[in-house]
Amino acid sequence: MQRFTRLTAVAVPLAQKNVNTDAILPARFMRRPRDERYPDYLFHDRRFLPDGSENPDFVLNRTPWRGARILIGGSNFGCGSSRETAVYALRDYGFRALIAPSFGDIFAANCIRNGVLPVRLEEDVVARLRDIAASGALAEMTVDLEAQRVSAPGHPPVRFEIDPFDRECLLGGLDDIDVTLREETAIARFEVDYKAEFAWLYRRGR
Repeated sequence: MQRFTRLTAVAVPLAQKNVNTDAILPARFMRRPRDERYPDYLFHDRRFLPDGSENPDFVLNRTPWRGARILIGGSNFGCGSSRETAVYALRDYGFRALIAPSFGDIFAANCIRNGVLPVRLEEDVVARLRDIAASGALAEMTVDLEAQRVSAPGHPPVRFEIDPFDRECLLGGLDDIDVTLREETAIARFEVDYKAEFAWLYRRGR
């Protein structure tokens, strides 16, 4: 998993509350392979018109937000069914940080496992940051995980809290397998001791 330490990038405002995982990645794309087309599935039914052309009214189809890597959403972002593919679509598009007053719990956990930082801030602070991002010219912000701080033009830095273990995983680029392998020596020792104690389980012919 790619490490997350500090990101300075364009932030895109998406004010709607209760954006669910089906809006992030429509269910019909869930069985598609995770290949170079995956970024196109993100917010597909909002980004594209029925004829397949871009929807000019959707913010990700407009300058300067087309290449955004930070998303500033509304409360309960990522609610609904617990599909990790929604995070795949965000990550493959290029998003590394999401800022919102709250997230769906499973969605937020899936973000951490895929190198995407979910930042929870007070609703009024998120609203001000969205307004700054919406100005276009001032859309670039910084999310600093080491300092646990979000900085935006014309706004004082804002500290955010994060679970220490989640922070460690993101800073170190550790997924669940990496975390398990840190205990490889202890696991190997357990296996040796277990086989010695229960040798009868490993006798030939059983």
